[in-house]
Amino acid sequence: MNKQYYIYIITNEAVSTFYIGVTNNLIRRIYDHKNEVIDGFSKKYKLHKLVFYEETMGPKEAIEREKQLKRWHRDWKINLIKSINPNFDDLYEDLIK
Repeated sequence: MNKQYYIYIITNEAVSTFYIGVTNNLIRRIYDHKNEVIDGFSKKYKLHKLVFYEETMGPKEAIEREKQLKRWHRDWKINLIKSINPNFDDLYEDLIK
C-alpha cells in the first residue's frame, strides 16, 4: 500500500520568497512552518503561508516533482500557484476544517 505524499509551496505575506517541500503529513508540516518549529530557510524568511500543494502516491514521485518545480523560473511557479489559487490565499485553513 502506498502512502500519500505532498509537494507544497509556502511563501511570506509579501509573496516575495517561495519554499518548495515534500511531506507525508501536510497539516503537521505546515503547522511546523507556521509556528517556526523548523530552523532554516522557511523560518529565516517567515514563510508561513501555504499557497499550493499537490498529492502524489509515493515518495519517489513527490521528490521528482519537487526537484522539477525547484528548477522552474519564478514566473512559472507563480503561474502554477495562480492556476489553483489566484489570490494567493492561505490554503492551510481549508485543510484543518
